Amino acid sequence: MSYKIYHNSRCRKSRGGLQYLQEKGINPEIVEYLKDKAFTFDSLKDVIKKLELKPQEIVRTQEADYKQNYKGKDFSDDEWIKILVENSKLIRRPIIVKGDKAVLGDIVEHIDTLL
Repeated sequence: MSYKIYHNSRCRKSRGGLQYLQEKGINPEIVEYLKDKAFTFDSLKDVIKKLELKPQEIVRTQEADYKQNYKGKDFSDDEWIKILVENSKLIRRPIIVKGDKAVLGDIVEHIDTLL
């Protein structure tokens, strides 16, 4: 079964996740999700379902954009997905997908649950 990584090459944690996969002999399909506008509402909703998380759990809360525009506000899951599609830099990274499972790879040990 093939792997896909939603990746930002400018992010240290994302590069670390990709390197970790490659060290394990895995060459995943790389999706530069910031450059390619990779997420639609439905595709991100599907990835979040595979992560078994709520949309707000994949938000990068340290981003200035989050702090200025979204912190402390109450949004529904669908509203969060729409916000994340429109502001992809707010999505934690990398996200590694294999079949019907996915993990956030910002902590490389989490990747082991997919291997």
